Amino acid sequence: MLTVPGKDKILGVCIVGYHAGELITEYISAMKHGIGLNKILGTIHIYPTLSETNKHVAGNWKRANAPEKLLDYVQRFHGWMRGA
Repeated sequence: MLTVPGKDKILGVCIVGYHAGELITEYISAMKHGIGLNKILGTIHIYPTLSETNKHVAGNWKRANAPEKLLDYVQRFHGWMRGA
């Protein structure tokens, strides 16, 4: 998956394997209508189905692109609020 650096906008996706044509349709629709990975991650996917892998991929992207400085700041803030 190729995204704009620092954004969730999808620029391109390559899926190889069984049912790849069915899996890629969600990404094609997202690219056509300007829907980002955060929206795919927030979409309810039927479980257990193959299309749930799209949500899993979006979750992996979200974890890999987490804003570390912001998360560190939030962690310190909450520690301060708890009196730690």
